[in-house]
Amino acid sequence: MSRLWAALRAIVYMTGFLGLWGWAAWKLRALDKYIPVRFPAWLIAPGVVLILAGAVLGLATAGLFIIEGRGTPAPFDPPKKFVPRGPFRLVRNPMYVGGIWLLLGFGLYLASASITLLGLAAFLLVHIFVVAAEEPGLRKRFGREYEEYCKAVPRWIPRLTRMPGNN
Repeated sequence: MSRLWAALRAIVYMTGFLGLWGWAAWKLRALDKYIPVRFPAWLIAPGVVLILAGAVLGLATAGLFIIEGRGTPAPFDPPKKFVPRGPFRLVRNPMYVGGIWLLLGFGLYLASASITLLGLAAFLLVHIFVVAAEEPGLRKRFGREYEEYCKAVPRWIPRLTRMPGNN
């Protein structure tokens, strides 16, 4: 029952979160007429790839938070257990990466400079939030386990080589 309840809460939170960012992106799109940047048509395909990859990454990580962590992706209703599996083995913040990919993908797909800039600004805001609030909170909640995880797993960009001891 607790996983079902976490799943229902996660669906509500994620719908609201995506709806808010989608609304902001759509409203900002009106600013495109003031930004003298034109995207080439060939960027549509990479945009679709980013949208799909971001959606899959976001849903996969949310699923891990629900099933293994018994919580939600929302910072105010986080997982009860530490979840270092799946995409979290490659980067510490795959859910944020997925969200940024979604925004950037929509920017490219719609040839919208304002949505693309929103994606870049969102990354900057997320980075500040992660460093200033989220990571200190995780260190406090999960202690040494999280410290070791931070030493082994990069924040944003996966390592291309294997870490010693990781199979």
